[in-house]
Amino acid sequence: MPPSKAPPLIQRHLQPLLSEALADTPAVLINGPRQSGKTTLARQCAAELPYLSLDDASQLAAARSDPQGFIRQIDRAIIDEIQRAPELLLALKLSIDQDRRPGRFLLTGSANVMSLPTIADSLAGRIEIHALLPLSNAEIADHAPDFLERACKQSWAVPNLAYPACVGEVFVEQVLAGGYPEMRQRATPQRRQAWARAYMTTLVERDIQDVARIEDAARVPQLLTMLAMLSGQLLNLSQIGGQLSLNLRTAEKYIGILEKLFLVRRLPAWSRNELNRLIKAPKIHFLDAGLQTALVRANRDLLRNDRGRFGPILESWVFGELLKTVSLSSEQWFISHYRDKDQVEVDFVLESPLRAVIGIEVKAAATVNAADFKGLRRLREQCGSDFLSGILLYDGHAALPFGADLWAVPASWL
Repeated sequence: MPPSKAPPLIQRHLQPLLSEALADTPAVLINGPRQSGKTTLARQCAAELPYLSLDDASQLAAARSDPQGFIRQIDRAIIDEIQRAPELLLALKLSIDQDRRPGRFLLTGSANVMSLPTIADSLAGRIEIHALLPLSNAEIADHAPDFLERACKQSWAVPNLAYPACVGEVFVEQVLAGGYPEMRQRATPQRRQAWARAYMTTLVERDIQDVARIEDAARVPQLLTMLAMLSGQLLNLSQIGGQLSLNLRTAEKYIGILEKLFLVRRLPAWSRNELNRLIKAPKIHFLDAGLQTALVRANRDLLRNDRGRFGPILESWVFGELLKTVSLSSEQWFISHYRDKDQVEVDFVLESPLRAVIGIEVKAAATVNAADFKGLRRLREQCGSDFLSGILLYDGHAALPFGADLWAVPASWL
């Protein structure tokens, strides 16, 4: 039997930004979940640099025992999985202060290393940080990441043969497969879910220890499953802690750890009064719909008979795609959710640094009517002239206007 061919490399949209950063910054960090493609991207961006992996037991032992000596022997390098030896960051700071040539170090981290309590000093002013989440829908389809630009300009009505809508069961399969490259290579949904379960077991048994020492690791799989079931809902720490026999502080700590590992993310509430955002309840979202699907044991047949179960998974998928989209923007867009005293909601609110607002609602159905825009119309009233556009993402073929600045847009165009 001839050897199977390796799948073609997918061009990552972050690559040009990394190349720009390496041209003028001493150190660049690619931060993101394990198996999201960080190592492959790093070696593509800096093929000329020596490669060191802290997943290698010998390299890790050397880095931990003598961080300064380890870095002193390196002029320039890719250092993979830097969170395994955060002691190196102080040594890197000293080395960069002595030699500030750009592009000396390209680091990758599978945890949010800049927030780890074990880091003694900061690389502020010496490092540029970029997040690499799993593959985006645009990357998989080999399309330009122009959803945000089109949303700002409301350029949905222009015919564009490069944007055929993916709908129905084909779209459901695309969402359930998630964005992890290794997971997407599995031939069947059953094999993809087996990969996802093994992936999360590895995180619990090993990677969590890189982030924090926890007292009861057995509770983490239960917490992950509960958060997968609650994805898209308001975060109630008392409810979660009570069901898992965890006190409030421990529940908060464990969710914080899962955030550092890029598994979940809190989505803050939006308000015209920015101070109110700090006190309103956030929502909790899974960052990859494929992992969420494995945890809630969803599959195509189940969703065919109960389409309502697809809604929360689709909402998580949209959140992940929006995070990937805004990470490529030169502007820092703020993502939040809207919920007012009348319980009128909008799933996602994107706000630019100049306070321009785009509202995005998600509907796991092929039909749309005017009533579906209730939340977006309420948000438009709140924002006045700052409101750019309201978008209802749905399982359809075409973009449809629904009044001033309101559009129904195929979700697969994200």
